[in-house]
Amino acid sequence: MKNVLSIILGGGAGTRLYPLTKMRAKPAVPLAGKYRLIDIPISNCINSELLKIYVLTQFNSASLNRHIARTYNFSGFTEGFAEVLAAQQTALNPNWFQGTADAVRQNLWLFNEWDVDHYLILSGDHLYRMDYREFVQRHIDTGADITLSVLPIDEKRASDFGLMKIDAQGRIIDFSEKPKGDALKIMQVDTTTLGLDAETAQQNPYIASMGIYVFKREVLTKLLTDNESQTDFGKEIIPHASKDYNIQAYLFNDYWEDIGTIEAFYNANLALTKQPTPPFSFYDEKAPIYTRSRYLPPSKLLDCHITESIIAEGSILKKCRIDHSVLGLRSRIEEGCVIEDSMLMGADYYEPHAERQSGLASQKIPIGIGANSMVRRAIVDKNARIGQNVKIVNKENVEQADRDELGFYIRSGIVVIVKNAVIADGTVI
Repeated sequence: MKNVLSIILGGGAGTRLYPLTKMRAKPAVPLAGKYRLIDIPISNCINSELLKIYVLTQFNSASLNRHIARTYNFSGFTEGFAEVLAAQQTALNPNWFQGTADAVRQNLWLFNEWDVDHYLILSGDHLYRMDYREFVQRHIDTGADITLSVLPIDEKRASDFGLMKIDAQGRIIDFSEKPKGDALKIMQVDTTTLGLDAETAQQNPYIASMGIYVFKREVLTKLLTDNESQTDFGKEIIPHASKDYNIQAYLFNDYWEDIGTIEAFYNANLALTKQPTPPFSFYDEKAPIYTRSRYLPPSKLLDCHITESIIAEGSILKKCRIDHSVLGLRSRIEEGCVIEDSMLMGADYYEPHAERQSGLASQKIPIGIGANSMVRRAIVDKNARIGQNVKIVNKENVEQADRDELGFYIRSGIVVIVKNAVIADGTVI
């Protein structure tokens, strides 16, 4: 795998994940209490022995840069690296990234300095575990110019995806973006061609792109330089290349989630608490998900009742009830609190005990969830200060709301408390 260069696309503004992307790039959004979204594709690369990794970013990339620099330091005895390439204006190109393909195009001069044969292009906001070696090997074995990783999809979900049609050799011959009705029926394929068993193939007669590609080096270079007006891989570059190039499909029949919206992010995180086996597991010794080592103390639980929940290290919980929730690093929950169906991201730092006590005496709200508060069906971003007797329960069942001046938003009925927000004692949301 030394002849493969991995490129992770993380430059989008992440507008559908706002306000979680208000102060950070989308790949830097916290996940599962202690990870970040970017840890998923980078860990997949490391576990696949692909150690030359670039991450392309554009918006709010400071925390992402810091996380990658502190986490992924490869040995000096290997060529391995994980490096951020932030969008920059140059004399030759004064524009920011205009899309996924344009982001790669603007850095092509750097990628071409590496003596590699293939470029693996990944997305920075998907939750899945994949051995990219099998993906790249199929690309090589079929003599493909481009290979797309695809998911088998049933008819109910098919209209939400960009679909593809393949011939008997697995070559992609047609594309359709979110088709419906008769246009959808036309896109049915025989997925046994890609290795699916007959019963599963009958239930899932469509294939959808995962936004993961392998390109031959010379093919990617030619497509990007010859089609400078095309800025997106999925909508322009790849569909237009299907007539002249051998584009193959690689079937990925396992858990995959596109964490593109607040609702998808919320559901993916809470699904991790399911027993006995969640749809995605971080408990895989052969293919671990890596993140920054923080050397935090174990969590301390004082007379608490906790069910179906994840509690990250460094947390302190006192006489509270936690149900079906994910609590992040350094979470502080005071006595009398009830946390249900929620994701709390924790804090970036500890407040010393003396500072918390003096703050309470002067009516300053400390970091964490104050005494006798209730949080239900919510996401609480880092370093939030929730006062005492607060109720975050979406009392009026609002679907969408922007209350930035009050420190919260509501998306799909989920209350999102923004990073560093202060919610006064007795507040009801």
